[in-house]
Amino acid sequence: MSAPATKPEAKSGHTFRKFKDGDHEWKSLQERIFSGDESDKCPTYVHKTPPCQASCPSGEDIRGWLNIVRGVEKAPKDTSMQEYAFRRSTDANPFPSMMGRVCPAPCQTGCNRNKIEDTVGINAVEQYIGDYALEQNFAFQAGPETGKRVAIVGGGPAGLSAAYQLRRKGHAVTLFEDHAELGGMAKYGVPGYRLPRKHLDGEINRIIAMGVELRLNTRIGKDVALKDLEKDYDAVLLALGCKAGKPMQVPGADAPNCISGVAFLEAFNQGRLAAVAGRVVVVGGGDTSVDVVSVARRLGYVEDATETERPEFVVLGHTAHDVSTLAARQGADVMLTSMQPIEEMNAAKHEIEDAQREGVKIQGNLLPKKVIVDEKSGRAKALRLIEVQWDKGNFKEKPGTEMDVEADLIVVAIGQAGDLTGMEELDNGKGLIAADKFYQLPNRPGVFACGDIIRPHLLTTVIGQGSIAADSIDRYLNKKEMAKRPKVDVHHFNLLDKLREVNLEPGKYESSEANGPRLIDQGLRGTALAGKGVGGFAIHNYEDRGAAEVCKSDELFLGHFPYQERTKRTEIGPSAEEVLGHFAERMVGLTDKQAVDEAKRCMSCGMCFECDNCVIYCPQVAVKRTPKSEATMGRYVYTDYDLCIGCHICADVCPTGYIKMGLGDH
Repeated sequence: MSAPATKPEAKSGHTFRKFKDGDHEWKSLQERIFSGDESDKCPTYVHKTPPCQASCPSGEDIRGWLNIVRGVEKAPKDTSMQEYAFRRSTDANPFPSMMGRVCPAPCQTGCNRNKIEDTVGINAVEQYIGDYALEQNFAFQAGPETGKRVAIVGGGPAGLSAAYQLRRKGHAVTLFEDHAELGGMAKYGVPGYRLPRKHLDGEINRIIAMGVELRLNTRIGKDVALKDLEKDYDAVLLALGCKAGKPMQVPGADAPNCISGVAFLEAFNQGRLAAVAGRVVVVGGGDTSVDVVSVARRLGYVEDATETERPEFVVLGHTAHDVSTLAARQGADVMLTSMQPIEEMNAAKHEIEDAQREGVKIQGNLLPKKVIVDEKSGRAKALRLIEVQWDKGNFKEKPGTEMDVEADLIVVAIGQAGDLTGMEELDNGKGLIAADKFYQLPNRPGVFACGDIIRPHLLTTVIGQGSIAADSIDRYLNKKEMAKRPKVDVHHFNLLDKLREVNLEPGKYESSEANGPRLIDQGLRGTALAGKGVGGFAIHNYEDRGAAEVCKSDELFLGHFPYQERTKRTEIGPSAEEVLGHFAERMVGLTDKQAVDEAKRCMSCGMCFECDNCVIYCPQVAVKRTPKSEATMGRYVYTDYDLCIGCHICADVCPTGYIKMGLGDH
């Protein structure tokens, strides 16, 4: 009989005490100066951006929709928690179902909860929100029509994100796509077992239903000239993506069975590629390369395949696999090589671990030197590699470590470039397009670009770029000056908007010499004013630093948060013996209860979540709950400054870093 499992504990260093015995001196001169200056100050309520959101390239209000799911921020009447969370999430990103599955979640890396035990499962809750929205057929609404027309070139995540935001602003959108279907790299580059097509198509169709006009199978630069778009539309956005894989710069790399990872995945996702070769070597280290090896293990190979059924012929579109022969598939020998050590590969860690479990051999610190070509057939028969050693970001080859790895198929996934055929004048020399920080093309009024064609990166990155590009286009169309982007450039919680939503907008202030100073003082202090309670015409001692500052873990009272085990999604991960032909989705979404429980682990960094610590521990009873009739998210407590003595206790016990000592001399 096995021993009973011990209850896991919080990370070393996590404590229920903010200060230890003997902590009677300031840790730094700066802390001594600033804390000393606050010794006679009273609380200020300061909103900051949480690190999850600051780490999100799409700029989602993650803390906001987590607080909605957990029940802290209440949904309006006749709106479900799930729909309210969906609306908050999709202010920034219209693809919660997709991104909850495939985003590598940089938000979770930045999560302050990592200081206690483990990150909040942000992507799992996001998937829950997105899947619920699809089940309930939640729709998007376009804004009032402006009469302006925008052409978007490229129907991938970047172009679709921009189309969504532009339709919300009321601009007409025509989307040009050179494929028969929308989705870009999300559809043609991500396997269906990672991103089921019903979810991807559902989120795409919801955007198109806003009134986006489609021109499919239309290539700009070939079927339609770019100059014609510039003439016919008020603005043009180029969101072409990078669909061309970069080749290896080594001898023999032009062998017919040496193909790109992008082409490999597109052939698979179009249903043309149904088997690979017996020995597959993939060169890469990023997410694309891991998708290639995982697909190769699932497809397997047919030993007696005909010459025309070789995978390179299928990938290049010259032939198709005979499905009747696939019953004889066997597991392929698949190897992934990376220049980086395995622990420093760019691919998501869990994707690497999944690939290894599925039987992929992964080796790091290997540099391709030559493709060994068979003299008779002209096909690659091996890849010559050499070991490298890294030192401070630089590598050196290790003499005498060359090795030849036999291969029937070599797939290269070392980078991507755009195809600018017909638009060569836009090429910056790297197969990409140069644009400024507002995504405008220099010396090309009305033409913008975003997405991988600017800089290949994550799906969440290009979605965020689409949002910013849409904002820039809106300003251009309305002849407004491009506004300076904020330091923390995300979709922030806005207390004034929240007050308007719940009909608590501060009243209009009219100054007069007789009562101006007195009324301003009363409004800030939260004294009853014209029936407005703590509202008055001013937001009670609230300061918004969200656009400038991120709430760090050392600002929190971590002792407030006990160990709470992470609620993880169930993953159906096949073993090496089970992987052949296994195309079922790997991630099982959270239940309602699991999603709420996981959202409750969020520490709401930089925003009050109504824990009552400041109310309970204030020795002067100066911190009070805002009357329910005047309360809303971000305005749960206020301070009676006639009672406050500036003792700092409320700030010390605030778990979210929302309370700072900084108001006035007392």
